[in-house]
Amino acid sequence: MHHSTVEPLRLATPVDADGFFFDLGSFYEQAELVADPRDPRGKRYALALLLSLLVLAKLCGEDTPTGIADWVHWRCARLVQAFQLARATMPSHNTFRRMLQLSELVSAVPGLLQRMLTAQPQAGLSQLIAVDGKTLRGTIMAAATQGVHLLAAYLPGEGLVLMQVLVERKENEIPAAPRLLQTLDLRGKIVMGDAMHTQREVSVQILSAGGEYIWYAKDNQPKLHQDIAQLFTAEVTGKGSGPVPTDFRTASQTDCGHGRIEKRMLTASSLLRGYLEWPGVEQVFKLERVITDLRRKPLRTEIVYGLTSLTPSEASPLRLIELTRRYWGIENGLHYRRDVTLHEDATRMTNASQAQVMASLNNFVIGLVLQHGFTNLAAARRYYAAHVNAAFKLLTRQPV
Repeated sequence: MHHSTVEPLRLATPVDADGFFFDLGSFYEQAELVADPRDPRGKRYALALLLSLLVLAKLCGEDTPTGIADWVHWRCARLVQAFQLARATMPSHNTFRRMLQLSELVSAVPGLLQRMLTAQPQAGLSQLIAVDGKTLRGTIMAAATQGVHLLAAYLPGEGLVLMQVLVERKENEIPAAPRLLQTLDLRGKIVMGDAMHTQREVSVQILSAGGEYIWYAKDNQPKLHQDIAQLFTAEVTGKGSGPVPTDFRTASQTDCGHGRIEKRMLTASSLLRGYLEWPGVEQVFKLERVITDLRRKPLRTEIVYGLTSLTPSEASPLRLIELTRRYWGIENGLHYRRDVTLHEDATRMTNASQAQVMASLNNFVIGLVLQHGFTNLAAARRYYAAHVNAAFKLLTRQPV
């Protein structure tokens, strides 16, 4: 018979010196639903406990297994009291590393974390789903050019990652996108991706699932790009003749910040509906971005073309501007925070499973603090480092 020295969690709620109740029942109970593949012999720490400690340490500013182990070590007495443990010890960094390398957690942990986030009132209700990929640079080995690459479906309006999938080494994001989207409920959602994801098959998949799409048209779809660009090219007319009537609808939006002024101008048309050989297309558009400094000195001008299954009544030019702008929130709201604030690329990870689980935990921390009113992740982590009890309270059932 196999025996384990792992200690069961006592769900009592003792009061600490600051008068807060420590109740990790909600997160811990969810974590206990994840099957533990480890051999029971010699197992000292429950999987749910290890995951809880990881999240707490990350909320309070630690990112590497070594830093996380040091964080729990120096708070051993407090954590033993909080979790009501019989043994006054904490896991080492090797224990955290071995746990993160369990391949079974790659698919189990994202589901656990998503359930925690989407259980909050109003969570997951925003329409726009941004699809984009990211390479975890800390997984690129010496003399190698590839590392772990993950494709994520992200709600920019909420800072919530709905799902992410691994892009296999011998493929790009194109075959990974259908695998990602088939895990989601797309009814009433608008899926948007960069030009790589402008694919007919993915468009059909989204429409069949009850969703809509917005794509950019670039050189990977040359005929599509040419047709849309030609529509918005100024027509040269001969003497005595006028231009062909169009249905062009325009809108513009100007923002000032970070020492520059950005003006976005979008022109939309339905004239190519029924002409383009593209499933479900209702509108095409031309988006021009003019960026100047505060003295109106030109910095750069960009023009991109796109298409959408949204009708003019569903998406006016102004709404298309807002949706396309919100899409890029995946760069600042997710990728930047994981790279710069959570030090994802600087964290060396030689195991693919560890990299994927850590990325899921990073997604969770971002979504969790945003749900609780923070807009600056770095400031949130500094706050929780100084108020550990508040970090504990994030993992309770208390609604936002």
